[in-house]
Amino acid sequence: MKLKVLGCSGGIGGRHARTTAFLADDDILIDAGTGVGDLELDDLARIDHIFVTHSHLDHIASIPLLVDSVGDLRTVPVTIHATPETIRILRAHVFNWLIWPDFSVIPDEHRPYMRFHPLTVGEPVKLGTRTITPLPALHTVPAVAYCLDSGRGKLVYTGDTAYSAELIAAINRLDDLRHLIIETAFSDSQHGLAVAARHLCPATLTAMLQDLAVSPEVFVTHLKPGQVERILSEIADRGEGPPPRALEQGQVIEF
Repeated sequence: MKLKVLGCSGGIGGRHARTTAFLADDDILIDAGTGVGDLELDDLARIDHIFVTHSHLDHIASIPLLVDSVGDLRTVPVTIHATPETIRILRAHVFNWLIWPDFSVIPDEHRPYMRFHPLTVGEPVKLGTRTITPLPALHTVPAVAYCLDSGRGKLVYTGDTAYSAELIAAINRLDDLRHLIIETAFSDSQHGLAVAARHLCPATLTAMLQDLAVSPEVFVTHLKPGQVERILSEIADRGEGPPPRALEQGQVIEF
């Protein structure tokens, strides 16, 4: 599989600050933040599946616009994969005819532009030779991480999470884990805010990484604009050996 980083910033402001979105091969999105908007229309029309970690705006902002843009260009609906709790939030607060039309019944309920597929943590979704499995995460709203398995190697993306013993245990059960993309939204000086918002800072990132029994290549993501250099410096000061690298917009990871 190839995973292209469309956006990995914790906010906006400038050409290289796009919120979280990853393109797996050319037909799967993992989250759908503002980075999706940089794709061409033909690229958008090839996306068959969107896997959502949680319902916060920086991770779902492009879903309504994408479906609206490509609905009549496709012969099958775009499938939105999410937990039942996240689907309920999206239906109630986004696709509610007030914020955006409900494309799960447009143009009609038998031929919709979009459909929802509920996920269960730990139960894999097979897409050809590829497998995507939701893992537990801990955030202020119901949230999951994802393990992407190409058949030759695995990548885990944590989504937004605080320190989570359940997520650590799930990661430690994986074999052939090549890459870990893990959020670090705040600096240690904002530790209280990170705890309240259920995000990681360098101190809690270090604690999570120390509890891992596996040794993947680690990338940090979701750094807040204006805090990037400070966060990376604090990560480097806390770790032993080479520190995790900052994920970059446009980066491609193959596994």
